[in-house]
Amino acid sequence: MRVHEFLKLYESGHRNFRGVNLSGADLSSCILVNVDLSGANLVGVNFNRAFLTKGKFVDAQLQRANLQFAKLSESDFSHANLTKAQARGAFWIKSELSYARLSGAQLAHVNFRQSHLHCANFCGATLTGVNLRQSQVSGANFAWANLSEARLYGANIAAAQFSGVKLEHSRLNGLDFRGCDLNGVSFAHAHMKGTNLQQANLTATNFSYTQLQHANLQQAKLVGANLEHTQLQRANLVDADLRRTNIDQANLTGATLTNTLVQDPELRAVQANQESITRKPVVIPSLHTQTPIAAPRLYMSLSSSVLVK
Repeated sequence: MRVHEFLKLYESGHRNFRGVNLSGADLSSCILVNVDLSGANLVGVNFNRAFLTKGKFVDAQLQRANLQFAKLSESDFSHANLTKAQARGAFWIKSELSYARLSGAQLAHVNFRQSHLHCANFCGATLTGVNLRQSQVSGANFAWANLSEARLYGANIAAAQFSGVKLEHSRLNGLDFRGCDLNGVSFAHAHMKGTNLQQANLTATNFSYTQLQHANLQQAKLVGANLEHTQLQRANLVDADLRRTNIDQANLTGATLTNTLVQDPELRAVQANQESITRKPVVIPSLHTQTPIAAPRLYMSLSSSVLVK
């Protein structure tokens, strides 16, 4: 269908365009509210700055489509193919994108707040600065995606895949990563206060300069992880594996280290006194002092303490 015919029908009140072929059409800045383009061929269509609110795009073919800065709130893109779509700055709140294919898509600064993205495929997508607050991303595939500066607090991430993902400078406070495979993931400078990382695979994970106060790292595998300058005040590290972990300048004030596997001499000394120290703080005089002790890499202030229960 030609663009002028499509727009003429829409202006006359027609809304059902299921299965239509508009491949390559220029519909930039068009107002197409409540339009039904389910199953349509929209490959390479230019929807730049278009108003597509409350639209239906179920099973639509939108590969390489231009949705930059488009208004897409309360729309249905479930099962749609958005592979390599350009959607930077799109406004996609309260929308349905379950099982949508978004691999390789450019989604920087997209607002997905309160949207359903169950089992959506974001493999290799650029999601820098994306807003996923209170969204449903359970079962979603974020493998090798760039989620730097993303906001995910309040999101449901159950069974989501994060292999090779970048989450630097992201805001992840209170998220539940329990049992997740986060091997090699970069959380550098992220905000993760109160995050649940219990039994997670954190091998070679980068937590440098990360805020992990009150985080639950019980039984987490942190072998070879980078905890340099990490804020771990009051964190739960019971039964965690910290062997070969870089804890240079980490702040472990009040952290619980019962049965934690460590190699650092100072932390070993704390654990050796567990039986005689019950609910009593142990002071490790070295973090942020001007004269660090010779052997260990862990530094704590004279006022710092590691709580061993």
